[in-house]
Amino acid sequence: MYKYFPHTEDDLQAMLAKAGVKDLDGLYAQIPDSIRFKGDYDLPMSMCELEVRQLFEKLGSENKQLTCFAGMGVYDHYTPSVIPSLLQRSEFLTSYTPYQAEISQGTLHYIFEYQSMMAELTGMDISNASMYDGTTAAAEAMMMAVAAGKKQNKVLVSAGINPKTREVLDTYALHQGIELETLPLKDGVTDLSAANFEGVAGVMVQQPNVFGIVEDFTGFADACHENKALFIIDSVASDLAVLKTPGEWGADIAVGDGQSLGIPMLFGGPYVGYMCCTEKLIRKMPGRIVGMTKDNRDQRAFVLTLQAREQHIRRQKATSNICSNQSLMALFVTIYCSLMGRQGLKESAELSYAGAHYLCDELLKTGRFSLVYDKPFFNEFYVKYDGDADTLYQRFIEAGILGGVRCQDGFIFAVTEKRTKEEIDNLVKIAAL
Repeated sequence: MYKYFPHTEDDLQAMLAKAGVKDLDGLYAQIPDSIRFKGDYDLPMSMCELEVRQLFEKLGSENKQLTCFAGMGVYDHYTPSVIPSLLQRSEFLTSYTPYQAEISQGTLHYIFEYQSMMAELTGMDISNASMYDGTTAAAEAMMMAVAAGKKQNKVLVSAGINPKTREVLDTYALHQGIELETLPLKDGVTDLSAANFEGVAGVMVQQPNVFGIVEDFTGFADACHENKALFIIDSVASDLAVLKTPGEWGADIAVGDGQSLGIPMLFGGPYVGYMCCTEKLIRKMPGRIVGMTKDNRDQRAFVLTLQAREQHIRRQKATSNICSNQSLMALFVTIYCSLMGRQGLKESAELSYAGAHYLCDELLKTGRFSLVYDKPFFNEFYVKYDGDADTLYQRFIEAGILGGVRCQDGFIFAVTEKRTKEEIDNLVKIAAL
């Protein structure tokens, strides 16, 4: 009857005897009868493969595909068609964590290449082998700063950081005994003069910030280091192709999400977080690091150089209890960066910048919009709307457009290289009605 259950009746009886009960009901004897479910489970009838495929095709067809002008951490970038084809090869798609280096050279190799690319993109010394996503990478950076700061358990977080990231930071901090304080904004950018460094282990900012503003972090690293605090920059990965890197700003830790490096929006995931740092912090970094060495035949080989995780050492000695990584998504990013190259990444970023500034200029010309902050922005900007913003947002939806992210009395619009002039003009036409 239960052909996928391996245990025979004799097996079950042996296990029940070992547990000291006569039957399965005896296992649940301590559960009050008043809270036991006694009805029939509402399980659907079984389906054949064809019926299952038809069911999911029907469900999928209910999704309405919109032209995306929204951002705030997730961006609609172009995905070269070769990436899914390579990613779906069984040796990549089904491979697991590379514990045994001698049979995992392919996986270790691409993780090594991923680390090399992320270290170059961020201008940092070291990259780990990927995190779950950008928000948890930021949380790990927060804990890393406190671990490095020893007796200092306070982290200053810019008010310009993505609210979703801040929510994750709050959750992690609550259970780690970490005190978070908010660095306020002044004219849309982080106000360092408001910082009180007493007991501070780290300062976290975002570039570009939640309003799309490209901030000037001159003096931030010096102020942090003078007060023995770490400087942490959270960035959209693709933007670093043209913006000043965290390494150039003097950051100690660089984190963010790699989704902008060609990973489709995928209804929210899976994505991949990145974390890079200076060499002196390498032993405080969570996750794992893949290194390159030579074998006994003097041939290049790849190994897990550092893996200070709870599977390998005592839990209380682990730098973090993160249990896995997004190596398949790290491979996605690696292939994307390999295909695009330095010039391709730069051109994609420049197209995004040009499209956003064109959209902003056209919206301002309607007389219905105004920039909330007159500051430099990259491919995302915050505008106030002179009218009913909720009604306009619905007009966008009805026209097949995801018209930015609603923010108070306006919108935060984002533009990528995928958005055409015709699509931008269409949005402006609807907004001008």
